[in-house]
Amino acid sequence: MTITELMQESYQTAKEKGWTEDGRTVGDHIALMHSELSEALEEFRKGWLPHISYFDGEKPVGMPIELADVMIRIAQFCQEKGVPLEQALIEKLAYNKTRSFRHGGKVI
Repeated sequence: MTITELMQESYQTAKEKGWTEDGRTVGDHIALMHSELSEALEEFRKGWLPHISYFDGEKPVGMPIELADVMIRIAQFCQEKGVPLEQALIEKLAYNKTRSFRHGGKVI
């Protein structure tokens, strides 16, 4: 699956499930993206290793699932708002290769 295909499928599923008609703002979308990262952190805090998924009944859960949710939310937003995510990724990855070792001088 390409990034563009992920965007299209994520948006189509959200649309079919009624999640594109609620008037969400850009801030709402970003908060929801962030909430999925927080859920990934909570899985780690519960003691689950980053590569472990498990099931709660029929629902897949765990850090990999929450990280997938992050990507789905980002992809849906980008499709909805016309963000050229695949091109942006290509450009940013290329730029990152030009940066100096541990650029910025920050500790973490």
